[in-house]
Amino acid sequence: MKAEKLDRRIQFRRAALVDDGFAEVETWSDHGSPVWAARADLSDGERWRAAEVAAGVTTRFTVRWSAFAAAITPKDRLVCDGREFDITGIKEPPGTRRQWIEITAAARID
Repeated sequence: MKAEKLDRRIQFRRAALVDDGFAEVETWSDHGSPVWAARADLSDGERWRAAEVAAGVTTRFTVRWSAFAAAITPKDRLVCDGREFDITGIKEPPGTRRQWIEITAAARID
């Protein structure tokens, strides 16, 4: 992958329990600084093979490997272009040891 393909800014978000005076509620806040990423929406064929039927978009984001990016988990979320995505998978692409991280994420569009 070439650096010029990293044309999107994404912001990771992490949940924390906050006491609102009545109970502890889960709130999401920005985690770290925004990072540059490449974005590729998965095809409908890939979504169909994965048995996904909800109205949503599944997207693969690619970011440069860093200790920060390597610590992201599926419990986190990310925001791209104002849309919040749930992270469903994280991996290093084959043959790219500590160069890139692929993050598969899903967002509802309805």
